[in-house]
Amino acid sequence: MNVVIIDYGAGNVFSVMTALQRLGVRPVLSHEEMVIRRADRVIFPGVGQASAAMQQLKNTGLHILIPQLKMPVLGICLGMQLMCRQTEEEQTTGLGIFPLEVKRFSSSVKVPHMGWNRIQNLKTSLFRGVESGDWVYFVHSYYLPFCDDTVAVCDYQQQFSAAVCRENFYGCQFHPEKSAAVGEKILKNFLEIA
Repeated sequence: MNVVIIDYGAGNVFSVMTALQRLGVRPVLSHEEMVIRRADRVIFPGVGQASAAMQQLKNTGLHILIPQLKMPVLGICLGMQLMCRQTEEEQTTGLGIFPLEVKRFSSSVKVPHMGWNRIQNLKTSLFRGVESGDWVYFVHSYYLPFCDDTVAVCDYQQQFSAAVCRENFYGCQFHPEKSAAVGEKILKNFLEIA
């Protein structure tokens, strides 16, 4: 299987590559259009600042390419947030794949939301074999509210979207590559989506 991880200078690429290698996949890291278009699966990871990451996508033309992709695409953490219409982080305009706005947690809770938390109300084959209440690993200060595209929720201050899905685009606010056996199962399910 040809899996491409989008290379746009955002962090956490190494752990995603390592997690895929444990599943027997040798991913390619690339920002080149033809390499990405030929992929069977695309992973859009991200750790960092939204506006800087979005500028990097624009510098390479990836902001035009990513919404056009037809194969299954998985956005992780910042990658998922950048797939939305906008984020409150520096009022950054995203890719618009999900017509939604990413919000900042209020000062009434510890920010960032960091560590293990439970996911529930699981939908889609991304969560095949995962139990409602299983633990996954989060690190984020911004969140996507519950919406029509929500396929998993988490509670922190309020219920928010732990994962979303629209057509061939999937997003996880948590880090499956850092979520032990549960995360490995989710990544395996993503690779097996028909």
